[in-house]
Amino acid sequence: MSDATLSLTVLGVVIVLFVWNRLPVEVVALGSAIALYATGVISAEQVFSGFGDPVVLFIAGLFVVSTGLTAAGVTTWAGQQLAARAGSGPRRLLVLTMVLAAAISALITVNGAVAALLPMVVMLAVRSKLPPSRLVMPLAFAAHAGSLLVLTGTPINVLVSEAAADAGADGFGFFSFALVGVPLVAGTVAVAVLFGDRLLPRRTPSSLPPDLSRHARTMVSHYGLEQDAVRLLVPPGSTALGSTADTLAAAAPPKLTIVGVVAASGSPRGNVPLRADDVLIAHGPPEAVEEFGERFGLKPLAGPVRPYLVGALVDQELGVAETVISPRSALIGAEVFPGMATDSGDLVILAVQRKGHDLGPEPCVLAAGDTLLLRGPWQALKRRTELSADVLVVDSPAEVRRQVPTLGADGRRAILSLVAMVGLLASGAVPPAVAALLAGGAMILMRVLSMADAYDGVAWTTLVIAGGMFPMSAAIQQSGAADRIADLVVSAAGGNGYLLLAGLFLVTAVLGQLISNMATALIVIPIAVSAAADVGISVRPVLMCVAVAAAAALLTPVATPANLMVMGPGGYRFGDYWKFGLPVLLWFMAVALLVVPLVWPL
Repeated sequence: MSDATLSLTVLGVVIVLFVWNRLPVEVVALGSAIALYATGVISAEQVFSGFGDPVVLFIAGLFVVSTGLTAAGVTTWAGQQLAARAGSGPRRLLVLTMVLAAAISALITVNGAVAALLPMVVMLAVRSKLPPSRLVMPLAFAAHAGSLLVLTGTPINVLVSEAAADAGADGFGFFSFALVGVPLVAGTVAVAVLFGDRLLPRRTPSSLPPDLSRHARTMVSHYGLEQDAVRLLVPPGSTALGSTADTLAAAAPPKLTIVGVVAASGSPRGNVPLRADDVLIAHGPPEAVEEFGERFGLKPLAGPVRPYLVGALVDQELGVAETVISPRSALIGAEVFPGMATDSGDLVILAVQRKGHDLGPEPCVLAAGDTLLLRGPWQALKRRTELSADVLVVDSPAEVRRQVPTLGADGRRAILSLVAMVGLLASGAVPPAVAALLAGGAMILMRVLSMADAYDGVAWTTLVIAGGMFPMSAAIQQSGAADRIADLVVSAAGGNGYLLLAGLFLVTAVLGQLISNMATALIVIPIAVSAAADVGISVRPVLMCVAVAAAAALLTPVATPANLMVMGPGGYRFGDYWKFGLPVLLWFMAVALLVVPLVWPL
């Protein structure tokens, strides 16, 4: 049996296993490389060569950058800007939601954009008295279209660009994809606006993602924090000038907590040196507040404290976590009181409740089931709550932080890293993998992300599929299997370049509904390159057609993780996807067959 026949046999088995969906996709991808080695089609060195390919490192770097943008609240901030501008008109809300999803997916991948925006979009729909089903599928499909706006929108863009360069043509520039991405986004939005009422169902979802944007207000109300809170003005002559909130908190008397600092307007200032007319928000007994104010020359302010307390309680640097003492916690029997720092020194106890009743400012002995409200840096909250066996966290600090509407220092650092990466990619000053790794490393060094967060943010399944399927892609090309399939496709197209594009689009789009669109791209790319050579046309329009078709994974909920994410919140059934997805897919096909050859002539 020839190597080409063996490669096609293994490919057929891999496709069947992907569609069967009973084995982990990682096992199937890696198993294909092992099978090719066992049959002698590839060498031992080629089995794991995909994991050393720069494309895999580039994809990993993009995942880290995406995680940093999400963790720093950049996507939530962008969503809040949408909410402020959307108004109550359903059509305006639909258009702005889809445009925002497309723009964000271009920067942080489809799955990242949908995951970041989904909770906010569902809540916007509820507040606007719209069924979420009218918004969340358009959200996902707009993200698919937006992935073709720039090189970083999806790993498939990187694959086709590298394949074009390997075939002797120029790779695609960073913004080249926008020439097809913009029409794709515009058409997808038009389909949703014009036909969404007829194609999208009206259903009550079975589940809703949590809306944590009002988390600070909820904590203030539930724990009665307003009762012992006070505003303290920092006058020009105060000895607190130039100190930070952390410095003052360390010097505060027992039972007094410095919640935060706000400007005179009430906007959070963060942990920065105090200026004249800043306002400290303190929480504790009146005698402790009075002692603290006299020591630093601070003036109590009259009037409602609640809006300032809410603004200071949660920002991009500091937050709160509601925790429950677990049944076998080592903390049972410990004596605590509000204002007390934890043993680690990085968290402060704001309140203690037992069976829903506040235990007051006096020391108390913890029992199983007691609730503690902790405040401190987000990283410390995650480390001491989510990763601790002693307490059970009510709302994940990471999820709360993502929905904080203000753009803090971490957000600005994340945006700076992103802009630097885009600049490097657009200029071609360094290889793409280097640009992505520099941006991801900068986020870690600037403490936007911890190493643990960076590892958690990488979609390892995607990387394993990419690394595991690279040998299959190489085997199809090197064994002559790609030439065989290409001959069939070319024969069916009659040597016509436009019919060839149509055939490749259909093959890619059909496979993309059933298996990972990245795996589909790795299978089709070598076939497309061989077919282009057989017909005697440029490889660039053929590969761009494959990229567009791979993004058109719209007809089933299992086609992509983004499609699956919106199924529960939208209350969708399996058949709902093709009803709305088919017109959008036809538009993708029209762009691939009409726009692509105009931009990159055959």
